[in-house]
Amino acid sequence: MLRRLLIAYFSFIFLFGSVSRLLAQGSFSSPSAAELHRLIQPHLPHSLADNNTPVDRLDVSISLNQKDDPVIFSIPGFHSLGCIKCHKGKSLHFKAANKMRRVLAKLKVIKPELKKIPLRQYIIQSWADSLLAPHQLAHTTFDTIRISPAAILIDEKAYQGATHLHESLHLTQDFVGLANELEAYSLNIISDPRFLLLNFPYFEDVIKTFFITNFSNTLKAFYSHPIQEKLNVPQETQWFLAPFNEDQLEQLRLAIAEMSPLLDEISRLNQKYPREIAYLSEQTGNPALLLEIIAANRLIIPDSGLAEETQRKAFDLFDIQMNKKDNTRLGYKINRKKEAFLFIQSQLEIKQPATHLILYFKYLKQRFVQQEGEIDLNMGQDQDFNSYTLAKIEDIQKMSSYKNLSQIERDAAKRLIEEITFTLKPDINKNP
Repeated sequence: MLRRLLIAYFSFIFLFGSVSRLLAQGSFSSPSAAELHRLIQPHLPHSLADNNTPVDRLDVSISLNQKDDPVIFSIPGFHSLGCIKCHKGKSLHFKAANKMRRVLAKLKVIKPELKKIPLRQYIIQSWADSLLAPHQLAHTTFDTIRISPAAILIDEKAYQGATHLHESLHLTQDFVGLANELEAYSLNIISDPRFLLLNFPYFEDVIKTFFITNFSNTLKAFYSHPIQEKLNVPQETQWFLAPFNEDQLEQLRLAIAEMSPLLDEISRLNQKYPREIAYLSEQTGNPALLLEIIAANRLIIPDSGLAEETQRKAFDLFDIQMNKKDNTRLGYKINRKKEAFLFIQSQLEIKQPATHLILYFKYLKQRFVQQEGEIDLNMGQDQDFNSYTLAKIEDIQKMSSYKNLSQIERDAAKRLIEEITFTLKPDINKNP
């Protein structure tokens, strides 16, 4: 029996390592932040008023494979913004197309359950606006990836294509919200554990409770590297490129390998309950909620050492906080888990953060896990849940009316609204 378990374990580690190598695509030498600054300096976003965006576009329709419709690769302002001075337009389009072929093929290997990845348009956007904010490397809208020239270089030279992989997964998701980011970052951490550190709010409490108790020390070490403010390289990218303790990175790799079944479950549940988990994540103000529910179900929760009555009182405090609707009704951004910790500390005089987390995971298991071990996220069709869904439909309608949105995006936004509206009760459907 032990021999079979060892064979299964090492087979899993080998498989996980193979996926990691597939994502990393072989050996890679990172540039310095100064080198990256030099490369992206001529490609920083233009400063344009909303009413002064370029009207010229250089579009090329390219088939990425024989089965799907061609994708429009577009560079708005290629002539008017001066891109033509240094680049031949079509060569940029074909380079982008080759990259997307590799990325989409890789995504289908990693997630074979994905039947279709609806990419219809790839836009290289040389300015920041409501659709691509200055701090964003890229943004998936509706069947479309928008990305800045600088971000393309950062993704190629530093992130090994992780941005393109991240945005491609967003194309496949059925709703909006924090769970989509959790799923996409889960894909990224397999390729490089430094993404777990860059996006630690999505993973921190699961890592600390079940895998690496001193994870806070790893975070402090990662973010202690000095940042060169004068460089036009995002501070996150500078931290990513800085030399880091290999032993700590290996510890993270092993933890991520053990988490692999949990990461797969994120994708399954986000497909099964896209609106429900989006709502719960926003209601609780917790981007990590889905992963934490899965961890509570699948992992052995440590013993808190507290009396049953004390635990029951703690669960009551979690219930009060986790069921509040202020985040969804009033637009607050309060993390209800952390609020509950404050009450547990003051009212129950439990000071240890590790004990707070143990109580929290026990509470999640009690609330969301059925007797047979299945997670139930079904919210029903209560008024607040439907109001939340209608508000998201209004957000999509508002974005689809933005003047710089392409017709491809408008059409895809309309289809998304119809699909979401169809899931609501008949009497709600009358007033989307």
